[in-house]
Amino acid sequence: MTEPDFAASEFFPALVELLRWRRDVRRFLPDAIADEELLDLLRVAQLAPSVGLSQPWRFVRVRGEAARAAVRENFARCNAAALAGYEGEDAAVYAGLKLSGLNDAPVQLAVFCETNGEAGRGLGRRTMPEMAEYSVVAAVHTLWLAARAKGIGMGWVSILEPEGVTAALSVPEGWRLVAYLCLGRPVEVHVDPELDRAGWERRTPLEDVFLER
Repeated sequence: MTEPDFAASEFFPALVELLRWRRDVRRFLPDAIADEELLDLLRVAQLAPSVGLSQPWRFVRVRGEAARAAVRENFARCNAAALAGYEGEDAAVYAGLKLSGLNDAPVQLAVFCETNGEAGRGLGRRTMPEMAEYSVVAAVHTLWLAARAKGIGMGWVSILEPEGVTAALSVPEGWRLVAYLCLGRPVEVHVDPELDRAGWERRTPLEDVFLER
């Protein structure tokens, strides 16, 4: 098989633009995502690297209204607790943020790490067992980019109590929740992060995070 010419002048700039335009989407149109289109995206996600080739990610599509309602209640409770932890201007800004698309995203995925799986035979996890979960994060990011490239928005809902979501979805023992994702066609597209536009935080310059020893 001949390796593609990734060094071609048009490829790298397009990759950078894809990374720049990837956003955490929280406002979705009601348009359905075709099952095969979703499966195509998940097949791309499976191209992500994983420790020991263990591929510990497990995708659960959350369709049932009872399960979705349990997740929405979980979010509302956790979000209220988070708001209570802020004061003054921070509390006012936080209260105005839209932090999930749980009410309108046509597709919702819970992504778990199978912590007790035999695939990979433990390679690379003896001293850093958390590498299994890091592998799942790599798959989530790969899915994020693939979705953006196909005009589909994705949002990662982290204001959740994982044990409650896990119980609501009745997954096998040993599965640990890593991400709860909302996918759908975005209402609007912006190159700048929503939290930047809202004045919550700014991007950190490279010189502040790059060290040499």
